[in-house]
Amino acid sequence: MFDGSADMGTKAVQVEDLRKRYGDVQALEGLSFEVRPDEIFGLVGPNGAGKTTTLRTLATLINRDSGTATVAGHDVDGDPDAVRRSIRYLPEDAGAYESMSGRQFLAFVADFYADGEEAAAMVERGVEIADLGDRIDDDTGEYSKGMTRKLLLGSALMTRPRLAILDEPTSGLDVQNSKTVREVVKGFPDDERSILLSSHDMLEVEYLCDRVGLLNDGVIATTGSPAELMAEYDAENLEDVFLEVVAE
Repeated sequence: MFDGSADMGTKAVQVEDLRKRYGDVQALEGLSFEVRPDEIFGLVGPNGAGKTTTLRTLATLINRDSGTATVAGHDVDGDPDAVRRSIRYLPEDAGAYESMSGRQFLAFVADFYADGEEAAAMVERGVEIADLGDRIDDDTGEYSKGMTRKLLLGSALMTRPRLAILDEPTSGLDVQNSKTVREVVKGFPDDERSILLSSHDMLEVEYLCDRVGLLNDGVIATTGSPAELMAEYDAENLEDVFLEVVAE
């Protein structure tokens, strides 16, 4: 049975002086940030800044070299099973099993987290979030990229994880479906649930995120709410802040 519980008030994510090297490349150079309960935290930066390494470390897919990283109070290296029970990770390049219908895929995922009526309730939440209408019973191999993305978002959020890690959540979606997905994402956090979001769409980040960490060269260059960052850099939008930080 799924149980990602931790004490109320525990940080969803706590990262201190995180370091990771790949050969001659220092991907993370003393990274520190936190994600609080009931917030959407945006981790943004240019390609090669260390975003994917950070997300994969928190998802327990790669090990850190040094520093500390906890999710819902659980150390990512010391207690990876507890971390995995607390999160859902939706990478940008994720896919679904093409031999299954959308509904079957949701049921397949739900079986890892619950059984019986609880699993059935998860599937219904996933169906509602995915919002695919009658196409939910078609094989996923017949889905467009956007439809697949909506199904995967449904599968990630239906389990109500303590932390949802979403990498480019609206990738491949048209304007209408992107708006629908953003509203689902924005309504997800509560006192026990948070989202760590990475996106190249600065307007999306500005709309969705309570706070943003601008990542550059493996460290957080600055953190704050979109309004705070725009005021700090005397910028009209978050995109201008991003460009100024990257240029420093």
